[in-house]
Amino acid sequence: MKLTNDSYVISLGGAKFAERYYRDAAGWLKVSARGRTFRMTAEQVLNHLLPALAGVKPNLIVTVEHHEPRKKRKTKLTD
Repeated sequence: MKLTNDSYVISLGGAKFAERYYRDAAGWLKVSARGRTFRMTAEQVLNHLLPALAGVKPNLIVTVEHHEPRKKRKTKLTD
């Protein structure tokens, strides 16, 4: 089981919206409730998540899902 940052999807939402945060090869991405994507630093991700985790903003739900990364396929090159 791989437990690195790129193995997780973080969802932050309420009654009327949901945002997702995940890491790819280039860094962190936020997918907004409208489906727009934004590049973020790790510090920006924490700034979005910490108020919800601390209970400062009530009625926000944070969930974290683990996903095993896809294995790269080995292909044979034939002449």
